[in-house]
Amino acid sequence: MPVLVNGSAVELNEDGFLAEFSSWNEEVARALAAEDGIPELTADHWKLIHYLRDYYQRFAIAPMIRKLCKDTGIGQQQILKLFPAGPAKGACKVAGLPKPTGCL
Repeated sequence: MPVLVNGSAVELNEDGFLAEFSSWNEEVARALAAEDGIPELTADHWKLIHYLRDYYQRFAIAPMIRKLCKDTGIGQQQILKLFPAGPAKGACKVAGLPKPTGCL
């Protein structure tokens, strides 16, 4: 099931996450965010998104929520406001990461 980005289809898996990590770009992030009801990505959104992508590229896994909060300085409650679907399902999805293990 693809998402349209500037008229081009970007493939998603059955859970709505990107099928290929390398197909992510900021326009894809905006499209995925809009699908999740986030009309605009703020500086805090981008801070989390870029942190998640960098961490995943280095370790091939999404960080634990405590590490995410500590390293970005953004608390868990604020993350939930930014990504109502949660840090795993919402933030990781918009960042183009695969669905984290243990994510429902």
